[in-house]
Amino acid sequence: MYELAVEERKTDVFLEEITQLENILEDNPEFARLMNHPKITKEEKTGIAETVFKGRISEELTGFLTLIISKDRYRELDAIFDYFTARVKEEEGIGTAYVTTAVPLREEQKKLVEERLLRTTPYRSMEMHYAQDAALIGGMVIRIGDRVVDSSIRSRLLKLQRQLMKIQLVNMGNE
Repeated sequence: MYELAVEERKTDVFLEEITQLENILEDNPEFARLMNHPKITKEEKTGIAETVFKGRISEELTGFLTLIISKDRYRELDAIFDYFTARVKEEEGIGTAYVTTAVPLREEQKKLVEERLLRTTPYRSMEMHYAQDAALIGGMVIRIGDRVVDSSIRSRLLKLQRQLMKIQLVNMGNE
């Protein structure tokens, strides 16, 4: 699907449609139950999908959706859409950052974090997601893709605890 979108220069169109489709499917969980029901045949499921979506989303996406259903892969649809979205964003230089702090950040602090990430990463823009976790005690944890920067007080305390345990074990061995 990604290759088709690039080939036809429709990555933005497909991305928008996928986002809308994800929202529709999220608002209608009964559709997923229907698509995953073991007593409904694949042919019936693809017929239902075509009836529901034909003319409402592009032919390419409707065809892709029916292909996924016919291959009995509907359960993997979220992962497939996530992969497509990540590929498009990567190509367009859009990074996605998940920032977790012990307390909520003020708007100016959020702006500083985003500016710093833009300076230190190859991305042209960032999609920022913020969360709070009081267990961090202070500092923050930033995740971009599979990279994690943990400057939380909790992680520093755990590191200190491990170092103290090593010292204690070494001292016990010398006695």
